[in-house]
Amino acid sequence: MKRLVLLVGMLLGMTAGASDLVAGVRARLEDAPLLRGEFEQKKTVAGFKKPLVSRGGFVLSREKGVLWDTRVPFASTLTLTRTSLSAEQGAGGAAYHLDASREPALAAMNALLFALLSGDVATLSTRFRVEGELVGADGWKLALTPTDAGLARVFRSIRLEGDRFVRSVRLEETRGDSSVIQFDKLAKAPPLSDTEAKRLAK
Repeated sequence: MKRLVLLVGMLLGMTAGASDLVAGVRARLEDAPLLRGEFEQKKTVAGFKKPLVSRGGFVLSREKGVLWDTRVPFASTLTLTRTSLSAEQGAGGAAYHLDASREPALAAMNALLFALLSGDVATLSTRFRVEGELVGADGWKLALTPTDAGLARVFRSIRLEGDRFVRSVRLEETRGDSSVIQFDKLAKAPPLSDTEAKRLAK
């Protein structure tokens, strides 16, 4: 009986600790209906020595979607909404459009990307075991382990670091590849341009 009481106490303590961590990170993150900035992504592919490096800019509209525009090493655009994904390689290059209503996995991945970029810890905690710590006066680190079977087939773990905003994301894939995305020059303005709004309205 004592062991059972102790076990329940430990489980409640773990739940409270995770809840406190989520609340602490949410308190440090700034409420940003719109966020724009620059990114650098380094992808390490199993079997290759040098990482593939890409750079560009992004816009995250909490209500409308994400614009992810790569400039280096070549121009490409990615448009994510809650219901679709569209991509284009350069001016007049290859393009495709996917409808999330026909691709359940796409809807789940879009939701994950929204949550990662915006630091939506509450949403992430529904599909991951969340561990981490608060760092200094305004920093934080999170380690996410998938509890969702579909995501567990793709990711071994995801690590996030930030302060008022998400500053870096590290993705460890089950097949051995990994990606590190660093964010810079983050700002909550200016609002969406007409061109950006049209892309997100498609």
